[in-house]
Parts: sequence; structure tokens; C-alpha cells
Amino acid sequence: MQNVWVVADDTDREGGYVVERLREVAQRVSYVDRDELTGEALGAADDLVLLLGSVRSAHDPAQAAVVEAEAATIGASLDAGVPVLGICYGAQLLARALGGTSYRGPRLEIGLIEVETDDPTLCPPGPWAQSHSDVFVAPPTSRVLGRTDVGPQAIADTSRAARALAWQFHPEVVPTTFARWARGDAEAARAIGVDAEAVIAEVAAAASASRERARLLTDAAVSWLTARA
Repeated sequence: MQNVWVVADDTDREGGYVVERLREVAQRVSYVDRDELTGEALGAADDLVLLLGSVRSAHDPAQAAVVEAEAATIGASLDAGVPVLGICYGAQLLARALGGTSYRGPRLEIGLIEVETDDPTLCPPGPWAQSHSDVFVAPPTSRVLGRTDVGPQAIADTSRAARALAWQFHPEVVPTTFARWARGDAEAARAIGVDAEAVIAEVAAAASASRERARLLTDAAVSWLTARA
């Protein structure tokens, strides 16, 4: 793999364990501000596009122009033979680019949560860190790999010139980043009976195991995404 193009908000480029591993297997990792996407493909066939999460909602009308440009960039990249990997908001954008959608979920998912899986290689059961209120609807061309009672947790798609894979959960997140997210969602967590400080401590205690799971999952994802048909 030559280059990894990491699409992220300009104010939040924390790729954590996943980007840490990608730096070890790719020649270069470059960040791209998602507000500057134009709909044109990123990279070449030997590259990878990684879509990180965001505080935005993909179904927010105020973000429609940014969402449309990123979805067009995803589609153009896949059609150009560049595989795409999405995480959380990135998974929602990938779903939308392939014909699915996203919406506000019934409740916040936060903390270390196990996933019911149909593919333990590309979507192991975890537990995985979660911090989101939005849910994606899988495109008709995609295979759902895992789920919780709130919604899909992973999809894989082989309908374009390059492969696409997405996770709603956060394999990349490190304890300090998760703590910031959880404290920002403390009120919503309290509403569903979850203590933010308790889940922050849980994620911190599991850091070593989470990092190893993330490294293994990143390797599996890269292997699958870059496989030739």
C-alpha cells in the first residue's frame, strides 16, 4: 500500500490505533479536510481512503453540501479503484455514497459494547468502544457484517471497482479521546442510565486489549480491501 488518505474534520484528526497501524504498513499517511472535498477521487489504485468520525450528523440539512461532496468523493474513489474504509460518521457517509442512508437512532450507544457478528474477521465481537447517536441503513449492494440492537455495526461492499468496508464502532479510539467524547455526552448518557465517568474508566482499563484488537482488525481490513478480484 502506497498512501493512506485520511478524511477528517480539520479540528479532529485523531485516528488513534487504526492510523497508528496504518503508518506502519503504508508508505505515507496524509490528512484531507473533509470541508475541502470537491467530489473528485482521492489517490490511486495502490492507495487507501480512510473516513474518520465527526461530531456532525450526515442527515443534518445544514451539512448537506459537505455530505454531498464527501459522498461524491467516495463514489469517485471507489470507481477509480481506490478502496475506502469508514468509521462511525465515515461509515454513515460510505453507506450514503453507496445508496443507503442514516438517521438519528433511538438512543445513544456509549462504552465498550459487544457486537453480534456474521464475520468475526472483518467485524469481531469486541467489545468495541462506541460513542454515537446516529445509525446508518445498509445500501442494497452491501453485506451487513454485524449489528447491535440499535442498528448495523459493519458493512462490506464489492459492487464498485474497489472494495469498501465500514464500522459504526470505534476501533481506533484511545482513552483520552474517548474521555473527551464521553464527557461531552454525559447528559445523554445519564438519560439512559450510563455514568460517563464509569465508562471512561472502563475504556482506559481495557486500553491494551483494545489496541491489540484494533491492530488485528486493521490488518484484516487492509488485507480484504486490497485483495484483487
